Amino acid sequence: MNLFSPLDAQVLNLLDELILLIDKTFPLPRKFYHVLPRNVAELSGLYTAGRGDRSLTYLGKPNLLSAYLRYFLPWNVFRLCKLLPSLSLEFKDDDAVLDIGCGPLTLALALWISRPDLRGVKMEFVCLDRTPSVLDAGKKIFAGLTGAQENCPWKIRTVRGEITGKGYLFHTEGKRIPVSPAKLLHGKTAALAAAVNIFNEIYWDLSPADRGGLETLTQQYSSVFSACSGILIIEPGIPRSAEFISCFRSSLLERDFRIESPCLHEKTCPFPGGLKNGKKAKWCHFPFIADEAPAKLRKLSEAAGIPKERAVLSFLLAKKGIRNDAVNSGKQVARIISDSFPVGAKFGCYSCSSKGAVLVTGEKTRIESLESGETVKVKFTGQTDQKSGAYIGELDE
Repeated sequence: MNLFSPLDAQVLNLLDELILLIDKTFPLPRKFYHVLPRNVAELSGLYTAGRGDRSLTYLGKPNLLSAYLRYFLPWNVFRLCKLLPSLSLEFKDDDAVLDIGCGPLTLALALWISRPDLRGVKMEFVCLDRTPSVLDAGKKIFAGLTGAQENCPWKIRTVRGEITGKGYLFHTEGKRIPVSPAKLLHGKTAALAAAVNIFNEIYWDLSPADRGGLETLTQQYSSVFSACSGILIIEPGIPRSAEFISCFRSSLLERDFRIESPCLHEKTCPFPGGLKNGKKAKWCHFPFIADEAPAKLRKLSEAAGIPKERAVLSFLLAKKGIRNDAVNSGKQVARIISDSFPVGAKFGCYSCSSKGAVLVTGEKTRIESLESGETVKVKFTGQTDQKSGAYIGELDE
């Protein structure tokens, strides 16, 4: 299954409905609409060049929270709706999901919209975030989307807290008290622990050359998650994020997790990001066209000066248990991770396989038709690419 399939009509309608619901639940006086693009641009700056100017509770400011709810929340939900249907996320009654740094319940909203097969499962979502106003906003939006909360099979429990390398910090009565995941879940084992766009706020201050620092961080955080049955990490599709996820992948393999997606194998990551021989190494990330996003959201993006033709993410889904790779033995399967480009008289794109990095080559029209995250069969030529060192493989029709 490809990672990003076209959204069906119901999902598209619910994404449009989400935009309208946010406006209805948090009405913005008409006189403030003209400054909304400026607030979106300001918040975008705090996520990039202005990270050092961002306080821990920056979303507690009404103008920035409004910008987040109307711009970043819908975009993040859209990204997740493109990805989640392809992931092996299976739940049963009484399962618990631990959502770390949940923001305004982004993951729960995206799961409800994109996975109708899960709407009847009686689950509990324990959602942690350090900003109470964000948690409250998420609860209101989720209740509006799903209907009367008391009749919804998904029970939402919000906790003011954050994750550290030594566990969780639970805020109560002005104090920060370390607690374990088991305590947050009242003794349950989390069927899934999710961290969406949260770790980049933690590792960003490390030097780009400090891979050892990233490895230490991932060892610490993977130990916190080690008792959970599944782990889902989604980060922005930038080199630093992909390098962090590659390190996290290694630490999870050491703790007897199996990698479900996007990796087709559990050998050394051939696209670890970071620096290699003083140069930037290739990183694992997946772009996809954003033309299915709600029209009103794309219009706001343009007004804020940050139009989006494509969305990009890096991610990892792992589950407890040893993987049986017998199903892949002997199969020459690769997952596309780059755009196409000329390779001599042909065209090519980079992909990941159990053999390592693969430069997939073929006729221009065929290579250009391949989509990010798509799996293809390849025939290895016995040659390697002089520039990247990747194995060269031809498309096996």
